[in-house]
Formats: sequence, structure tokens, C-alpha cells
Amino acid sequence: MRFKKTLFLFAVTLAFAATALGQDKSLGAIKGKVRVETGSPSGVTVVVRHGETEVTRSTTDKNGDFLVSRLKPGIYGVTFRKPGLSIGSLEDIEVKAGKTRSLGDRLILTIDEGSIAFLSGSVFGATGRSVPNVKVELLRILEDGNTKKIDSRVTTETGSFKFRLSPDPGKYRVSVKADGVEPVTKDVEIDGAAVYRVALNLPAKSQ
Repeated sequence: MRFKKTLFLFAVTLAFAATALGQDKSLGAIKGKVRVETGSPSGVTVVVRHGETEVTRSTTDKNGDFLVSRLKPGIYGVTFRKPGLSIGSLEDIEVKAGKTRSLGDRLILTIDEGSIAFLSGSVFGATGRSVPNVKVELLRILEDGNTKKIDSRVTTETGSFKFRLSPDPGKYRVSVKADGVEPVTKDVEIDGAAVYRVALNLPAKSQ
């Protein structure tokens, strides 16, 4: 009985110590929300620095929220990283003892153009002039030969269009539809982060 009572008291003591440690008023915290231009805001690595030296790190949850606790009072910098997105940073963040510094949701990570594929092209008419305001569809060519529509665009005033894609290997089909002419298609194979260019020439309108 005495052994059980001693074990119980030891467990209570440990729990109390852990609670007290977690509520250490001599330390502070940083919290905030990361937004992204595309994709999910979860899994963004949040690195807290003192100068150029990493102090600790955390990751954002499914909503982009994060909390980094147990920081000594001082001035910190925070770096945000996720593959496919640009690196973001905030500097001169003051942390005070017993306080949680909120960074709000002012940080937005944009697409890192060096880690994605661009499919860029132009549409020309039978006379060789660029064709504006025609619909361009992008389809993924599946392994069984079937296609799945991914996205669509309308050509600009200069007849150009651009799609942003994952750099993962894959085959795509670009299809152009214009009034009075048969659709024109071209297949493009993506095999990494780069700019892929394609030109599509529409036939003359049928009489």
C-alpha cells in the first residue's frame, strides 16, 4: 500500500512539474497563420532564428496555423519553407516573457517558379496572324490513353496562353477550339521544371 501511495505521489509531482514548466512565465511564444497562393497551407516548416542561428522549428496545421512556444525573451526572425513555394521570412519579432506574439495572417507564400513547369504557347490563324479570345483546353493523357481535362484558358490579345503544372513527368494534350474550324491539338511531354512552348495553327474556315 505504501509503495502504491509513493508511486501516486511521484506521478502527481511529475504532472505538476510538467504543468509548471509549460506555464513558465519567463518564456514567450510566437503564433500566426500562413496563407499560400496555391495548394494546402499545411506542412509549412516554421523556423525560428536568433540572428542566423536556428533556435527551434515547427510546422503549420491543415489551416496554416502555427505556435512556437518556450522562447526566451528577445528579438527573433522567422523563416517559412515548403517545397514548390517561395521562401518567406519575417524579421525583428520581439518576444516578451509570459506573452504570445501574434503575427496574424499577413504572410502569403507564392509559387516558386523555379520548381514548377510552365506550358506556354500561341495560337495562329491560317494567315499566320495570332488569334485572340479563343478557348484553349489542357488535358492530361492517362496511362490507358484516355484524357482528363485539367484546365482551360482564353488566349490574350496577342493569341498567347500559359498553364502552370507540376514538374512531375507526364503527358498532356493542348486543344484549341474556334468557331467555324476543326479543333487543333498538340501533345506535350513534361519531364521537369522548365518552360515548354507550343504553337498551334488553326486551319482556314470551311466555306
